[in-house]
Amino acid sequence: MKNILVLLAIVSLCACQSKQANEPKPSSNLQSMVFNGTVSDSLITGHTYLSVYSQIYSTTEHKTHDLTATVSIRNVSTTDTIYIKKADYYNTKGDLIRHYIKQTIFVKPMQTIEIVIDEKDKEGGTGANFMFEWQVDHQTSQPYFEAVMISTSGQQGLSFTTKGVDL
Repeated sequence: MKNILVLLAIVSLCACQSKQANEPKPSSNLQSMVFNGTVSDSLITGHTYLSVYSQIYSTTEHKTHDLTATVSIRNVSTTDTIYIKKADYYNTKGDLIRHYIKQTIFVKPMQTIEIVIDEKDKEGGTGANFMFEWQVDHQTSQPYFEAVMISTSGQQGLSFTTKGVDL
């Protein structure tokens, strides 16, 4: 009986840890960057599209490799703060998977914030996308969006990047 209780405790612990490991987590603490003030009406609003690959095809359309994707949101200004209003993640079919940014956040000069899509997160598929909405002062450079996808297996590795496109 004692062995059964120990086994049940271990199984429960593993199940909890597995569930937490599958939950998407940005590497930056985005919640700490929520902007609680009033954003100026004089700011320019822009939208940027970024392709992201959770998987890529290999050999045939029936075999895929899972990838880890790191999405970088970079403020390239040395003096001005920028504001990110939305970071929405869509799958290959165009379905919204999740909102990474639900409230406007600020990004300090020369700061980079990141969103990491785990290799085990296959929801995005082979044609995942991000749509960003941002605001900057009219004299400030727009944010720079980039994704780095990577996968390693044994002694082989695969990596590539994509860059955001302004809409």
